[in-house]
Amino acid sequence: MLRVFCKTMLLTKSIDSTSGNAFFLRTISSTESTLGTLGSIDQKNLTISYLMNSCGFPFKVATSVAQKICIETTERPDSVIELLQTYGFTNTHIGSLIRKYPRVLLADPIKTLKPKIDFFQSLGFSKSDLAKFLISDNVLLRSLQRQIIPTLNYLKTFIHTNENLISTLKQSTRLVGYSVKRIWEPNIATLRSYHVPDSNISKMIISFPEPLTLSVLRFKHIAAMVNKMGFDPNSRSFPAAIYSVAGVSKQNWERKREVFRSLGWSDDEFLVAFKVQPMVMLTSEKKLVKLMNFFVSNLHLKPSEVAKYPNLFLLSLERRIIPRCSLLQVLMSKGLIENNLHIVCALNDNKKRFEKRFVTRYEGAAPEVIKAYKGEMRFLGLGS
Repeated sequence: MLRVFCKTMLLTKSIDSTSGNAFFLRTISSTESTLGTLGSIDQKNLTISYLMNSCGFPFKVATSVAQKICIETTERPDSVIELLQTYGFTNTHIGSLIRKYPRVLLADPIKTLKPKIDFFQSLGFSKSDLAKFLISDNVLLRSLQRQIIPTLNYLKTFIHTNENLISTLKQSTRLVGYSVKRIWEPNIATLRSYHVPDSNISKMIISFPEPLTLSVLRFKHIAAMVNKMGFDPNSRSFPAAIYSVAGVSKQNWERKREVFRSLGWSDDEFLVAFKVQPMVMLTSEKKLVKLMNFFVSNLHLKPSEVAKYPNLFLLSLERRIIPRCSLLQVLMSKGLIENNLHIVCALNDNKKRFEKRFVTRYEGAAPEVIKAYKGEMRFLGLGS
């Protein structure tokens, strides 16, 4: 009894000196229930002490994590940390993993963890990417044979290569956790019912797979909605539209429709814009209003004209639109380009094409275009 009590007090002192926090033990009688209480306190203190000393957690974090696990001996947690370090996990990686999924510390490092890490490493993950992937979801606690391998093998029937698989997993780390039979197969069957070709299904899995993990009924509803809007199932815009609709709640969808109406778009113009660029609905309301005001007030475009080029709402006003407009303003003021230039096309040009057309071509005649292009000149509006 005395030995247990002293051990508890030593751990309490260790925690107290590290964190500046104190534990207060109640006077305990020598009954059987008391021994159980002491044992529980002893293990809790050991858990907190270990999380602080071996994982670098502050006292408050260690206390919170200790509510989810109970470390009885340090042998296994030490082995887990040592294993992760051999695979290139930094202390930051290990701390993040344990904070999110504390039970990893109690897993068998050889039978449970190592086979999964080896499997993902065999796919071609770099050390840093592997660590980031494994701490982003509780993959290490999932069954390798029953969940991980069957799911990834199924996805590879569409995306074929490990390179594509890694690209998919890096952008959507939770994919491994969804059932092939209950989620993946039914949702892909829905796409096929609309005659979406496998090539487009493959692109959807690689580019924006999240909607494919929705509940079957929810996914069917979204696919039907997109089909009713008139999207061609053979086009790449069909899965893009599904992604966009899935990413906006019904309430936010209606609110953004109202924003576009308030900006001067008819319902038909909205539908045309959405079909041209489905991702426009993922733009925040604040950005939609800010950009439309700029296009109308500074570029003198009509809302109906902007509706034909909804890709403009995906661009950055500060980093792309204003610097390009400032550059074009310089060239127009010097008579180097016509004032009736199709400004929207210039804004939509990719970086290489825009610089070839307007920067390298004119920087000799108008050196200030470089300053304007870097965003160092105030844009006063076209025609100003």
